[in-house]
Amino acid sequence: MQCVIHRRAQFSASHRYWLPELDEAENWERFGAGSRFPGHGHNYVLYVSLAGEIDEYGMVQNLSNVKRVIQQEVTSQLDYAYLNDVWSEFQQTLPTTENIARVIWQRLAPHLPLVNIQLFEHPDLWADYKGNGMEATLTVKTHFSAAHQLALPELSQEENNEIYGKCARPNGHGHNYHLEVSVVGEIDPRTGMIVDLGDLQKAIDDYVVEPFDHTFLNKDIPHFAKVVPTAENIALYIAQLLQQPIRELGAELEKVKLIESPNNSCEIYCRQLAEGTTNLQTKKPALAAR
Repeated sequence: MQCVIHRRAQFSASHRYWLPELDEAENWERFGAGSRFPGHGHNYVLYVSLAGEIDEYGMVQNLSNVKRVIQQEVTSQLDYAYLNDVWSEFQQTLPTTENIARVIWQRLAPHLPLVNIQLFEHPDLWADYKGNGMEATLTVKTHFSAAHQLALPELSQEENNEIYGKCARPNGHGHNYHLEVSVVGEIDPRTGMIVDLGDLQKAIDDYVVEPFDHTFLNKDIPHFAKVVPTAENIALYIAQLLQQPIRELGAELEKVKLIESPNNSCEIYCRQLAEGTTNLQTKKPALAAR
């Protein structure tokens, strides 16, 4: 039986988004503060995922060997390094989060049975790479605060209480929602980017965060006048709002994850949404437990 294991590693490094064929004004227009000399740094967190059969010793891979390979091939070379200079791959394609993940895969693949490389630039931005050519996934995490009431307008208060419990109370209740938006696309062979990060964040802000933040969803968002704003329905609506704007940026919306509370979250897989179906994965689905 196949088993997937994950090994965590970390390194600190700096980089700069700068194309020598562009002048200073053009680099600033394209990369903003990321183009400043001499660059900026991050504490990167790396997750290396491996797959295989469990052997007679109870292991997919000997973790001591995995640790040694990651250190030898990646972290010892990147830690406290200026990424633009340390690996030749970053001379041609800039060391964005998604491109670093891709090159780390290339460095580790001859030694380990990889299934995914996940690289966090910081807790609100990370990339996943699965060995599919130049295709990678970039995830942005943000948040908004909103109130809602879980109740079907055509039912009595007593009937709604029976279905939704405390969540049906007429004056509603609130959450600090955490939202993860994942987009998939081809890494640009020169800029190293799937999508312009500033444009992506602006789309999420314009279509979701600004309209939703500090609202009573049932009353302030017309869609939820007739649709019960459960976490599932909110995530689905966010996916519908973002799908076309992200496509216009040159990427595809892959997943929307909405975390309503530490006990409650759901995910919409958007490629299936585009085909007319949805695949919900919800934790703690009992509505009265929200």
